[in-house]
Amino acid sequence: MTDALAPDLTIEKADYTSDRDGAALVALLDAYARDPMGGGERLDESVKERLAPALAAFPGAFTLIARDGDDAVGLANCFTGFSTFKARPIVNIHDIAVVPVHRGRGIGKALMNAVEGEAIARGACKVTLEVLSGNEPAKSLYASLGYSAYSLRPETGTAQFWEKALD
Repeated sequence: MTDALAPDLTIEKADYTSDRDGAALVALLDAYARDPMGGGERLDESVKERLAPALAAFPGAFTLIARDGDDAVGLANCFTGFSTFKARPIVNIHDIAVVPVHRGRGIGKALMNAVEGEAIARGACKVTLEVLSGNEPAKSLYASLGYSAYSLRPETGTAQFWEKALD
């Protein structure tokens, strides 16, 4: 897959057992974690060691890595779930990130399109994601690709993503 603004861009599904892909996964996710939109803190060393093997063992997990030539410049970590209302798979984009110096070159859009292609191949009925309310560049990209806040009925409002940390 190529993009006019990043002519040497390729996007491939990561092989979690590959040293090259595992190293790219950890480096890209660590860069994202250090970004303000990723929380602003580096990944713990134990997480870096466990990440690729844990993803390999997790059913339905997949990662797409964007490379500009040989350089890993972006990733999308995704998980296949299930829609009970449609009785079909869904794909959730858990993390999507582009290295800051490579932003604005169409890499995020290319990753989103690649995720959609993989979701279709998996028979998914939709792709879901979370976005911070203050992340205007990401929200603009997602909206341009047809994503929006989820609502069953306007009078019930839009869905919110809540969490309860267990550790």
